Amino acid sequence: MGILIEIGSFIKLQRTKQEMTLGELSEGIVSVSYLSKIENQKTQASPEIIQLLCNRLGIEVDNSQEEAIKETCKQWYSMLFEVNNKEEIIATYKKIQEMMDRNLSDSLMMFEIHKVRYYLILGEYDEALKKINELNEVSSTFDNLQQFYWYKFRGNYSTLKDSEYYQSMRMYKMAEEKINQIDVSEEEVADLNYIIAVTQSKLRNTLETIEYANKALNVFMKQYNFIRCAQCHNVLGISYRRIKLYDKAIKNFNLALHLGKLNKNRQLIQLTNQNLGYLYSSKGEPVEAIKYYKEIIFDTEVSLVERLASVSSLVREYYNIEDYEEAKKSIKYGLELIDQFNDIKPYKIFYYVIHTYNYLLSERFTDFENMVVKNFIPYLKKHKDYASIIIYAELIAKYYEQLYKYKDAAKYYKEANFAYEQITNI
Repeated sequence: MGILIEIGSFIKLQRTKQEMTLGELSEGIVSVSYLSKIENQKTQASPEIIQLLCNRLGIEVDNSQEEAIKETCKQWYSMLFEVNNKEEIIATYKKIQEMMDRNLSDSLMMFEIHKVRYYLILGEYDEALKKINELNEVSSTFDNLQQFYWYKFRGNYSTLKDSEYYQSMRMYKMAEEKINQIDVSEEEVADLNYIIAVTQSKLRNTLETIEYANKALNVFMKQYNFIRCAQCHNVLGISYRRIKLYDKAIKNFNLALHLGKLNKNRQLIQLTNQNLGYLYSSKGEPVEAIKYYKEIIFDTEVSLVERLASVSSLVREYYNIEDYEEAKKSIKYGLELIDQFNDIKPYKIFYYVIHTYNYLLSERFTDFENMVVKNFIPYLKKHKDYASIIIYAELIAKYYEQLYKYKDAAKYYKEANFAYEQITNI
């Protein structure tokens, strides 16, 4: 898309970013209605008018560095794609931003769209949303390639910020529809297939998960991208576990573990250990499950989230085998990990798990009941996490049964049965 076609969107973007009204920008240069037409691509203004509007916005009309900008942007997009060193990503971002501030570039809109991904990598969700809202004003002018990334990154936002997997899937599917109309690498398509597989997995659409994970895996295998292969094997392992094809699940997890060790990638190794823990828990082998969870919880090389996920699982396993002392120790550690989060909202499930068992084991029964009935189960229903609904609906049902509250107990056993039916309806 050429610079003259994009200029209206560029001006609108810069004006809204600077919180300037149409009247303030147009005063003494053009009429408000004419500026509106320029911004909405309904007319092409003369270079003189563009110069005056850019001067008022504090932007120089100079594209002498266009090739350098394109090349630096390309490097930066690649960094975001693979999620490299954050300091390097930030330094390159600042370098590009300085060039963009001095030059009116063809790469401007794609750079602005990639800022959504950039903010997500840094965990700056409010900035990502602000950028989405800003770009929404000009999104009708995006070409097919820009729309591909626009939908993809908005899907990323819905997943990372709100765990809104249905919204994420809608965005990813819209990005997928653009693939035949654009020129993107096979690896880029494989990445989209992988994140669709992960999202389908979150939505418990097991057969679709297997289909998309295999599509992605075929490409990553051809490219000898072992890290991405391992990620696909993990997703496949989870899917086979859910449909009780345990041998296939173990085979995929062992492949993921082997590739993780080959690349000395602690994050990947421990993610696979977490999945193996879930598998043995599903098979009704808690001692084996605990062995894998304990591999992870004190490994400071892996993310805080992975450690918290493992501690949550460990608490549940210890509780189930009635080792309440170990469960209490794990809860204490889990609460310490929760305190280290700036924003626990994306990982609220682990917060609920730790507090549920904490209230139960410390005999704070009113808090336990309120937590599960008013907060935890509604949260799980909202996210359609049927596997967890079974666990915690049964937990509260047994609690009510012990209190001879049979009507309440029956209600939650019914909830658990309904959730089980949803899971078996693959």
